[in-house]
Amino acid sequence: MALTNLSEGQLAASAGLRNEPVQARSTARLTALLDAAAAVVDEIGYERLTTAMVAERAGASIGTVYRYFPDRIALLQSLAARNYERVILRVRAALDDPSHTTWTGALSSTFDVFVDAFTSEPGFSSLRTGDVLDLRPPVLPTTANSLVAAQVMDALVARFDLADTPESRVAFEAAIEATDALVARAFARNPKGDQAFLDQGRAVVKAILAPHFGG
Repeated sequence: MALTNLSEGQLAASAGLRNEPVQARSTARLTALLDAAAAVVDEIGYERLTTAMVAERAGASIGTVYRYFPDRIALLQSLAARNYERVILRVRAALDDPSHTTWTGALSSTFDVFVDAFTSEPGFSSLRTGDVLDLRPPVLPTTANSLVAAQVMDALVARFDLADTPESRVAFEAAIEATDALVARAFARNPKGDQAFLDQGRAVVKAILAPHFGG
């Protein structure tokens, strides 16, 4: 399968982590800081998060936060990178599931992964994989949604021999963007997800991709 195997260290580095942990104790401390940040984001959103809030929630000093993160943006970027890694790992497992015998079934399973992350992954509903930060210059050479789209399509093309053209690539990325927007809308006012918008998300994705991949 052509899904890129990005390590937590690579993602953290790309997100501006000041000191990459090399010892178990440091890794645990970093995990605690990111967990605290996720909890704060869940409660008040990423826009209002401060490093002081994260330090207090993690039971750490503000100096500990700045040991790893130069500022709150780097902290949010690292949390987004972790969200990305966790979702990609679950997407990989869903795409590898032999019970999905069609591209539509396999893709639907990745939609389920994304929806579930909104309720099971603290902070994900607000921050997701970080595209909402809209930072310039970009942290990565492309957006996180573009990375997800490319990797999922690579896997589907390899497994189901789908048409791989510039047009189908653009369509697939558009489908991922539509998914992101509609699922986010589904959870904007309903912590369980507005089923009508989730259903529309599935329908829109199929409508975008069917002309390229067939029903």
